[in-house]
Amino acid sequence: MYIQGFLTPVPEDAKDAYLALAQKVAAKLTEVGVTELAECWEEDIADGKLTDFRMAVKAEPGEKVVFSWMVWPDKATADAGHEKMTSDGFWDDAMDEVPFDGRRMVFGGFTPIFTQGR
Repeated sequence: MYIQGFLTPVPEDAKDAYLALAQKVAAKLTEVGVTELAECWEEDIADGKLTDFRMAVKAEPGEKVVFSWMVWPDKATADAGHEKMTSDGFWDDAMDEVPFDGRRMVFGGFTPIFTQGR
């Protein structure tokens, strides 16, 4: 499996708009190979001394942090899925609906080294 994870600052009053976009993106991601996806709205984030979730995305007052991840069968499927979504114009259309500052999104891909309970 291959995991992609994201941290995104979203204005509190844009929760419904974010959820609508997340559902639209999730449907497309499922079409191109994602097997699981989670979008999680900030509820309990402690302030750190050196770093924390809010600092990682430079969250501003009135913003919540969204922690999300998607599970792909493998990296090759993830790469092919992203290529398809880029080449078919999906992202061009979806970006018109983004209710957050994507420049502060933190994201990356990970190969699991340990899992339990799957």
